[in-house]
Amino acid sequence: MIDAHFHIWRQADLPWLMGPMQPRIFGPYEPIRRDYPMEEYLADAAANGITGAVCVQANWGPGRAKDEVRFVAESGRRTGFPVAIVAYADMMAAEVRPALDALAEEPAVRGVRMQLHWHENPLYRFASGPDLARDPVLQRNVARLADYGWSFDLQVFASQMAGAAELAAACPNVTFVLQHAGMLEDLSEPGIAAWRAGMKLLATQPNVVSKLSGLGTFLRRNDPTHIAFVVRETIEAFGAGRCLFGSNFPIEKLWTSYADLLAAHRAPTASFSGDKQAQIFAGTARQTYKLT
Repeated sequence: MIDAHFHIWRQADLPWLMGPMQPRIFGPYEPIRRDYPMEEYLADAAANGITGAVCVQANWGPGRAKDEVRFVAESGRRTGFPVAIVAYADMMAAEVRPALDALAEEPAVRGVRMQLHWHENPLYRFASGPDLARDPVLQRNVARLADYGWSFDLQVFASQMAGAAELAAACPNVTFVLQHAGMLEDLSEPGIAAWRAGMKLLATQPNVVSKLSGLGTFLRRNDPTHIAFVVRETIEAFGAGRCLFGSNFPIEKLWTSYADLLAAHRAPTASFSGDKQAQIFAGTARQTYKLT
C-alpha cells in the first residue's frame, strides 16, 4: 500500500506551530505542536502494509521551500521513506522556473503544492483570494510543471471547483491531484449538492485525480460513515483508477490511529475487485507520482 499524503516536520521550521496558539482549520493542535519525524510516522503506520509514502509540503517559513525538501529528502536517505516529495513553490511568481530548477536538484521531488483554498469563513481561508486558479500568471506557471514531469496538488473548496476545472483544462499536460476529495465542509443538502456537482465537473477533466485523504478535517474525528460516503461519491465520479489514498498524518493523528483510519477507508471499497482496490491503495499513486 502507498500512502500518498502525509507530512513530517520540525516545529522550529513551521511558523504556524510557533508563537501563540492560533485557530486552525482542524481545531486545537497541541498534541502535534512538536517535531513529527519520519521515525514516528513509520511507527504510526507500522503493521499496515505500507510499501511507499509521499510527503507533501507543510508550509515552512517564507523562502524555505528548498530547505524543507532537503530535510525530507535526508529523512528518505536515512530511513527509506518517503519515496517521493511534493514540494512548495510560489506559483504566483512572475517566473517560477528558477524555483522549480532549484527543487529539481532533489530527484525525489515529483510535484508541487500551493494551496488555493479560500472560504468565506476566515478559519478555513488560506489563499489570498477565491479565484487564483483563474489567474493567468498561476496558469502559466502551473503549465511549466509539465517540463519537469511533475504534478500539481490542487486544494480547493466546492465553490472554487469551476475555476479549478478551468486551470486543469488550461494545463492539459499536467496531472492535478485534488486534495482531500474536494474538502467537503458543508454537510447541508445544498452544500453536498454543490460539492457533488463540482466533483463531477472536475472529473470531466481527464488530467485530474482525487486524493482520498483529510476526510476527518471538518468533523475533527474519524467517522467511518462520513468517510464511506465521501469515498463512494468520489469513486463514482472519478472511477477507481483516478483515486488514491492518503493518511494526512499527523493531522489525523489528532483524533484517530493509523489502523482505524485505514480501516475506515478500506470498508467502502471491500466489495470492489482486487484490481480496483489495488489501484486506489497503490496503483494510482504510483502512476501519478511516477513511483517505481
